Order: sequence, then C-alpha cells, then structure tokens
Amino acid sequence: MRSIGGFCLAALCLAATSLAKVETDEGVLVVTKDNFESVIQDNEYVLLEFYAPWCGHCRALAPEYAKAAKKLEAMDSPIKLAKVDATVETQLTEKHLVRGYPTLKFYRKGAHIDYTGGRQADDIVNWLIKKTGPPAKNLPTVDEAKAFIDEHKVAIVGFFKDVESDAAKVFLEVGSTVDDYVFGITSADEVFKEYEIEDGKIVLFKKFDEGKAVFDGELTATAVQNFISVYSLPLVVEFNQDTAQKIFSGDIKSHLLLFLSKEAGHIEKYVEVIQEPAKKYRGEVLFVTIDCDETDHERILEFFGLKKEDIPTMRLIKLEQDMAKYKPDNLEITTENVMGFVTDFIEGKLKQHLLTQELPEDWDKNPVKVLVGTNFHEIVFNKEKDVLVEFYAPWCGHCQQLAPIYEQLGEKYKDDDKLIIAKMDATANELADIKVSSFPKIVLYKKETNEGVEYNGERTLEGLSKFIDSNGAYGQSAEEAQEEDEDDDVPRKDEL
Repeated sequence: MRSIGGFCLAALCLAATSLAKVETDEGVLVVTKDNFESVIQDNEYVLLEFYAPWCGHCRALAPEYAKAAKKLEAMDSPIKLAKVDATVETQLTEKHLVRGYPTLKFYRKGAHIDYTGGRQADDIVNWLIKKTGPPAKNLPTVDEAKAFIDEHKVAIVGFFKDVESDAAKVFLEVGSTVDDYVFGITSADEVFKEYEIEDGKIVLFKKFDEGKAVFDGELTATAVQNFISVYSLPLVVEFNQDTAQKIFSGDIKSHLLLFLSKEAGHIEKYVEVIQEPAKKYRGEVLFVTIDCDETDHERILEFFGLKKEDIPTMRLIKLEQDMAKYKPDNLEITTENVMGFVTDFIEGKLKQHLLTQELPEDWDKNPVKVLVGTNFHEIVFNKEKDVLVEFYAPWCGHCQQLAPIYEQLGEKYKDDDKLIIAKMDATANELADIKVSSFPKIVLYKKETNEGVEYNGERTLEGLSKFIDSNGAYGQSAEEAQEEDEDDDVPRKDEL
C-alpha cells in the first residue's frame, strides 16, 4: 500500500506541474520554474526571453516583443513568445547559463538554440518564420505576391519558371541561411507579368530608397548574400540599437560616419546632401548617421575624440584595420566635400588620423609622468631608462581603483634616475605602432632594447614593485599579452 500511495503522490505532483497556470502579458507567456516544463513541452515552438526589470535594453525590447507575439497570434502561428523574470526565477536563469540581459533562446520541440535576430517586431517574426518554415514562401498569384511584399519592410523574391533549376536551388540555399529577411519564390506567369521581371531574376523589394533592387550578377550563394547585405539597408543608415548589428556584421567594413543632431535639424539638412556620394560608393562604403543627442552615443563621440560642440562633423572608419580612423581636412558637409573625402579614402590617399591631447606644461612635475601622443615615443623609447606605462581609460572602474596605488608606486621610485613611471589616457591618445584593447594595460619598456613586457599580476603596490625590481621577469612580452587580451573593459564594435 505504501508503494501505491507513493506512486499516486508522484502522479499527482506530476499532474500539478503539467497543469501549472500560465499567465500571459500582452500576448507573451509568463514563465516560472513551476510552468517552464509545460510551456516548452506543450508548444512546438517557443521563443523565451530572460530579462531583468532594471535592464534598459529589456525595457526597449518589451513593446516590440509584445507586438511580435500579437502578430504571430494574428497569423494563427503555432509559435509562442514567452518571458521569464531572471531576477526572480534564479534557478531557471542559472540552469540556462544566462550571463546577460536580454538573453533569448528558441525552443523547437524541446531543443533550444540561441536567438540571433534583431529586436524589432518584424525582425523577430521574420527570424522565427525562417526557423520554422520553408526557406521561401510560394507565391502562386499576384494577390499573394502583393500581400507578401506589402507585409514586409524588406522582401526578397526569386522569379524562376523552373523552381527545381540550379539557379532556384541557389536562391533557396541563400533563403535558408539568411535569417534577417523573408524570401518568396514564384513561377507564375501572372506574377512575372505584374512585376515585369524576367525568368531567373532575384528582386529585393523594400519600403525605402528606390523601392526595389534587381540582382544581375553571377548567381552564386556568396554573390546573392552580398547583394542582400548591400541593398537591404538604406542608402544612408541611421545608427541605433536595431541597426548596429547589421552595420557592424555586414560585408562593408568601411563606414562614413556623420555625427549629427536631430534636435538641431541636421538630419533634414545633411542626409540629402550625401545621397550622391552614397550612391556612387554603394557596396564599398556604408554611410551612417549618428544622432549625438542620444546619451547612449556619448561613448562613440569619445572614441573619435569629439565633443558636442564639434557637431555636425564626419569621420571615416575602417573596421578591418584595428578601427583605423580618418579625418577630413575640410569638415564642411557638402556633396562636393564628402565626395572628395570618400574618393581620397578609396584611392588610398588619406593618412590615418590618430588622436592626441595637448601636452600639459607640467607633464613631468609629479612622480607619475603624463604621456600623450606627441611625447610618447621620445620618453618611452629612451634607451637609457626603463619606462613603466599605464594605458588607462577615464571611465574604466579598474583604472580608477588602480589610480591611488599607481601614484604610490610613482612616489616610491621617484628618486630612481634609471626608471620613469608614466601613464597615458589611451582613449584620447592613439599610437600607430601600439594597440590598446583593454584597460588598464601596464607595460614595462626596457632600456637599451625598448622591449615591452606586460604586467598581468595583482594590481598592488607589492606586485608592481616586484615586477619592476625583477626587470619584468614576472610579466610577458607585449606580443604574447596582445594575443591573450579579453577586451573586458573596452566597448565592442556593436556597443560603440
């Protein structure tokens, strides 16, 4: 009897778990540790968001997430959107190894993958449809084709009389790998006639710029993907949370950045001005506007050494070369000036722009000497002295904690005439031959050889003193350290 009773109790517990109430908030399922299993098991497809109420990115996502849920419901889709408050359901959060917010995971028949789409409602819906359906939707009639194109900001349609042809297979291959946009395919004569498109063509329909773009290159998967990457974005892209991923992960690594103010009317004034150069260099240079009124963009200004009073202005950046920056001689934003600036860049006529501060008059007054771009090499590569340099960022918490210890270190060695203790703000001073990718970075440059040895020990007076006294024996070469940099404190590309 006892074993039967135990079995019945277990069955009741299991039933209670499976029947755990699932509440909804604006069409989004609210997940807890009690109903998690039933939500995942009872629904074939579930996109689950782990969020924190205090997270700004989560708050920005919330209305788009709800909009996507309602859109899927209107489509009578089996896909469900769900969310879990990670600050309350800590067991679920730890179990799923959530390290940041928001984190989204897509469950398909119980198995999950990471969500890699955008954060607008259409982006979410498009990504989910691509993950749960065929690579391209069949469009057998004009009405269905029109509805499909009208429904999406960007829609890519393949026009193939023979949907089993090699060309059509290439198109479908691309459709299965590109998650950000929806694909349609048609072999119907009436659709060909309606859009006046020839057999074998791929058309990218869009609700901006020229309205559509027709692919006319060699039909390979790579060529089609590049075509989509170039023409799916506006001729001039506004940088924001939703476009950042597409901007930085795209194939175009050279960007012209226009630093503007919406409040001052710069968007209306200057975007039209740059249309001509943007068209000429489409596919080579991406033209991007940055609204400097946004507080989230202050770090971008800092990265380029700009202040609010410098706006409007422009810079070029090449992501493939350690974020190399270029500054025009003439800062005026006119069609002619922008065209000349970009043309000189394409033709390799521009020198990289390196940030540097003015050298303070009292740079060597204190035990810790101040370095800037103009005096760095003269001081550091002095072959008669060892030079310890801290590369820091003013906003870096670790740098702020180190500051008083580093001052003590300078005081300790101030009378050593064969050693210089120095520091440099690496966010305001750049060097062509030394790249700093994390803060603080402490390097001992040895006299005679000027070999750089990086310190990676405890940031204490004792640890730093031991490093100096051992002539860098407790460090590693700058080259080795560069390979192991984890960029803990420096903003990544899509955070700039």
